[in-house]
Amino acid sequence: PFKFENYGIPQRRHRMVIVGLIKDLGLVFEPPAETHKGNHVSCEFAIEDTKIKKEAFNNEPTNNTDNVVERLGLIPEGKNIWDVQDKDDFPERLRLNVKKARLSQIYKRLDRELPAYTVTGSGGGGTHVYHWSKNRALTNRERARLQTFPDDWRFFGGKGDVRKQIGMAVPVLGSEVIFTALLNTLSGIPYETKTPSY
Repeated sequence: PFKFENYGIPQRRHRMVIVGLIKDLGLVFEPPAETHKGNHVSCEFAIEDTKIKKEAFNNEPTNNTDNVVERLGLIPEGKNIWDVQDKDDFPERLRLNVKKARLSQIYKRLDRELPAYTVTGSGGGGTHVYHWSKNRALTNRERARLQTFPDDWRFFGGKGDVRKQIGMAVPVLGSEVIFTALLNTLSGIPYETKTPSY
């Protein structure tokens, strides 16, 4: 599996990538060398190194309810609802009534110093990816940055449709790394370690 955070993508996104070559070519795909193992790009860097313009496409804020805002205010950076809701001082009215299948990403805040957890394309309440210090979900443009889309890349459709497009995509710079390795294999060029242009 490809661990995209080891290639400079500001997200822990682990995916199987299958590369097929015609046997008659006599070529063997050379997987790209990991360029960022132990030196990951943080989600804070991806989102805030260059400010997103207010008028940027797909940057509309999510209208979080008062309960969601209050719940997030009780969840520390890098933690999720399950880390706090069973404590005695957590208000009963903000608790989630879930007995089984406690997904780790439910109301999970990012840790600013680490790559983001996996950006998903769908899911119910609590799965929108939450800011490390602001009590809100990320905008679609911020999610797109975690997927390494440039800010001028425009997604079309409603907010939910855009969220799905972003979450279902392969990170742009991750695709570049894989396709460069494939083109080098086809051209007979040994793969050279190259830092993605993030």
